[in-house]
Amino acid sequence: MKQLNFQEKYPITVLDIKKSETQYESAEQIADYFKRCIEEAPRVSYITMFDHLAHSREIEGDVAPDIQAAINVVFCFGRALPNPFVLAVRPRSIGIADMGDHFVVSFMDAPQAPANEAMRAWALALRNS
Repeated sequence: MKQLNFQEKYPITVLDIKKSETQYESAEQIADYFKRCIEEAPRVSYITMFDHLAHSREIEGDVAPDIQAAINVVFCFGRALPNPFVLAVRPRSIGIADMGDHFVVSFMDAPQAPANEAMRAWALALRNS
């Protein structure tokens, strides 16, 4: 698991996992796994799944040739609305890209440590034990 600054300003966490290291065979199966994690977590709300690859193809956008599937699982940890600015960093999203022989799981780091800890734990649990 790596922490990066995407485009030099967005703090993200990335897990690259070989298909041989996980029981999951598709991005859809991993998305369903994350949906279950979210639904089982107290005070976390599942919102939707977004097929980013289908969207990009539909609008004739550029897609890297090695991306075979790309899904975002959208959800919210939001426990409070202390001001209107917090809306800029919500809801959360975990992205799953099928790259052929491996998956790339990524998410933007949340302002709250418990949210990051949960997302990291969910992602790391994808690896076979």
